[in-house]
Amino acid sequence: MAAAVGWGAGILGALLLAAGVVFGLVGGGGQVGAQERGLAVAVTVGDGHACALLDSGEVECWGANRFGQTDAPGGRFSAISAGRAHSCGLREGGTIVCWGWNIHNQADAPSGRFAAVSTGELHTCGLRENGAVQCWGDTLFDQTDAPGRLFSAVSAGGDHTCGLRENGEIRCWGDGRFGQTDALGGRFSAVSAGRSHTCGLRRNGVVECWGYNGNRRAEVPNARFQAVSAGESHTCGLRTNGAIKCWGGNDHGQTDAPNGRFSAVSAGWEHTCGLRENGKVECWGDGWSLLGQADAPGGRFSAVSAGGFHSCGLREGGTVECWGNNEQSQTEALSGHFHAISAGESHTCGLRESGAVECWGSNGSGRADSPSGRFSAISAGKTYTCGLHESGAVGCWGGNEYGQSDAPSGRFSAVNAGSSHVCGLREGGAVECWGDNEYGQSDAPSGHFSAVSAGERHSCGLRDGGEVVCWGDNQYRQTKAPTGRFSAVSAGWTHTCGLRASGAVECWGYTFEGQARPAAGNYVRISSGYFHACALSEAGMISCWMMYNWAADVPGWLRAGGFPITGTGGLLGRGGVSRVGVIALVSLGVSAAVAGLARRRRRVGGGCGRVR
Repeated sequence: MAAAVGWGAGILGALLLAAGVVFGLVGGGGQVGAQERGLAVAVTVGDGHACALLDSGEVECWGANRFGQTDAPGGRFSAISAGRAHSCGLREGGTIVCWGWNIHNQADAPSGRFAAVSTGELHTCGLRENGAVQCWGDTLFDQTDAPGRLFSAVSAGGDHTCGLRENGEIRCWGDGRFGQTDALGGRFSAVSAGRSHTCGLRRNGVVECWGYNGNRRAEVPNARFQAVSAGESHTCGLRTNGAIKCWGGNDHGQTDAPNGRFSAVSAGWEHTCGLRENGKVECWGDGWSLLGQADAPGGRFSAVSAGGFHSCGLREGGTVECWGNNEQSQTEALSGHFHAISAGESHTCGLRESGAVECWGSNGSGRADSPSGRFSAISAGKTYTCGLHESGAVGCWGGNEYGQSDAPSGRFSAVNAGSSHVCGLREGGAVECWGDNEYGQSDAPSGHFSAVSAGERHSCGLRDGGEVVCWGDNQYRQTKAPTGRFSAVSAGWTHTCGLRASGAVECWGYTFEGQARPAAGNYVRISSGYFHACALSEAGMISCWMMYNWAADVPGWLRAGGFPITGTGGLLGRGGVSRVGVIALVSLGVSAAVAGLARRRRRVGGGCGRVR
């Protein structure tokens, strides 16, 4: 399986929007999706969830809800901010309400009135109406110990926080191991705290960054900007002409900004999103569901295999059809008839009716160099492949950094290749695993099994009586199998899916509740990939679905028409502020500080924007 993309590191880019961007607006504008949903005037995206502020003042959230981070309370808000797995909103009356993950009390907002709120990875900061900053949550690096001075904006980053003083100076505190808290001198108009670097916008439009410079994320191009957003490994700025310029890490295309004019930009972890002037949201870079691995074609199949970021199905006639990421040509299936199919991380292998194995896609470490001979089963892992010879012996080839290709001798009835470990089912029903065992994923329990599946860092087996037993890494409860009878089990990256005896699909682990389910029906086969799963129905139809909701995967109602606001409107709450032209807000950095508006025309919010 591939390198995990998840929130162990966190993305904490607080946004800096163009001058004049405001938060919490009502008034004239276009339509967004179904009319009854109202007009979205602000949106903020966390790790795997997102929240929108509607023109009614209500908050609507969607996506991951493992910790209740999408269970937004009712009532009217003037601003919202989504953190790693918690969300906060600023009530019209100035109080802050937070919901979701609260392991460090980051969702326990203090009482009293605030003018802005900014959520970081595991801490939250609010700007009091008098300019004082108050933070709560994780205190490991003293990121919540705000200095006792007045600020006009605050931005909560990874393990550090930065504030903008009313005189334009920036002051940072918390984790400074990479220099991210060593703010430059002089006057700024905005500040954005990323994961381990910080950027400030000078009043003359020059952006300057400090802190960790891996991937040259802190090396700003020579240009004039009206906004800047510091992400996890890259940075993006909004040029004065409306174009977006990004720099830094680009391993997932997160700095490949499209052409055209934008009104706002937000740099996330390995993706970036911008707001077009017509209100349309456009994202690029990471966003694994955008690779199409869950877009199963129609028609009848006899088998399905979910790989890293692609999937393959075996047609009833024996031909193979694949879909999803094709960076290594892993979806360009060979012609002819096959008996079985297995999708790995970036390669695919098929078993011919003659027993020969043929592979395509990436051949790094020789994973696609299938040996000669006759096989009865095939399983493609991350950098290697294993096959079950007709004699019952297991043979593996390709990467062997953990000994995963050193198959033990003896006879097996089944074999399943995980990320860097393999599990085989002996003819007597015992499970034997080999390869990487850092998390105990190769320490198979004793007893009799009828099936076994190796995932990223955990494994699962099916007992003869239908009970599922899992072992290995349980960080996301992926080994916490539900009770009851199953007919099949498949271990993925940080999740597991099983088929009930009734044909119903049930998944557990890091599945982002509300998404981890296929179309209704009875299924006969199940296969878990990195971040998606596929099931084959009794009718031969394949249904695939994503386990995770990435911020780059913009909801259809927002992606199709965004939230085009064409008129002007009064500010929600915070009376006494004059009417201004409306620019809609996109807040997709995980610690996007979506500010409220104080009675004073104060620059507000986690480095996200300012009101003049």
